[in-house]
Amino acid sequence: MKYIALALAFIASPIMAQDNISDEPITATGPLGNLAGSYKDAGKDTPVVLIIAGSGPTDRNGNSPLGINANSYKLLAEALAQKNISSVRIDKRGMFGSASAIKDANAVTIADYVSDVNAWSDTIRSKTNQKCIWLAGHSEGALVALASAQAPKNICGVITIAGPGRPLDEVLRKQLSSNPANAPIMGDALSALKKLKSGEKVDVSRMHPALQGLFNPAVQPFMIDLFSYDPAALAAQTQLPLLIIQGDNDIQVSVKDAEILAKANPKSTLAIIPNMNHVLKTIESKNRAVNAQSYANPDLPLSPKLADIIAQFIEK
Repeated sequence: MKYIALALAFIASPIMAQDNISDEPITATGPLGNLAGSYKDAGKDTPVVLIIAGSGPTDRNGNSPLGINANSYKLLAEALAQKNISSVRIDKRGMFGSASAIKDANAVTIADYVSDVNAWSDTIRSKTNQKCIWLAGHSEGALVALASAQAPKNICGVITIAGPGRPLDEVLRKQLSSNPANAPIMGDALSALKKLKSGEKVDVSRMHPALQGLFNPAVQPFMIDLFSYDPAALAAQTQLPLLIIQGDNDIQVSVKDAEILAKANPKSTLAIIPNMNHVLKTIESKNRAVNAQSYANPDLPLSPKLADIIAQFIEK
């Protein structure tokens, strides 16, 4: 694997809060209705990055009604535009602007999301005349990007950002156990994860309310499908250029995950960004509460090294 140096030889340019390139609505063909997104055109013949959102009801800007309002993807699109890289950020099928694409946003699989990536590839290439597009998947979106690379349809390369290196049930187990407050419910949580991993649904009626939400019966079929994927195996089989980015102050996905992905694909490029957290902001404090507060702060700037690393990789 190759490493991107983050020392004096690599000087990041500042990320401004706004840019002068407007978003343009863009749609792709979905199963029952259109998929919706925002296109930021950085100029003719510029490379195009498709930004793939993370888990749950995360919108094209990186925000969620579950308390996330960091504007991470919007800020990333603006930062890339400053480096002459166009981007498309999207709403997942069944959600937000893509609500008409399917009747039930929970009735999805990773393969469905891969189909949507292919639809976006067709739309973007038709609009821009680019031969291929770059995929930048964040968190769970990194798994979608890696899955899309297994039978690539006009994809230039893959960028994973805070992507898990282990199956998602293992990542979730680690996330839950890392918080001491979860100790009283860990027995039920571990039992549920084990059953879902084996393909069985679980009865949540007697579980703690927090676990009833986490293992909502409506999303259990998706979780069963999700847990069946091994990100490291997908990375190992990826023949396209692969950039693996991870912040070292991420309280959801660890540097170990990035290292697992990089080890699986020796041709990949690994970049560890100091102090970047899961929502791509710079947090110098190691206090978990301080880190979590950034999830609801859209005014906190994006990690200034993130767009530089992506641009350097694409230019190569």
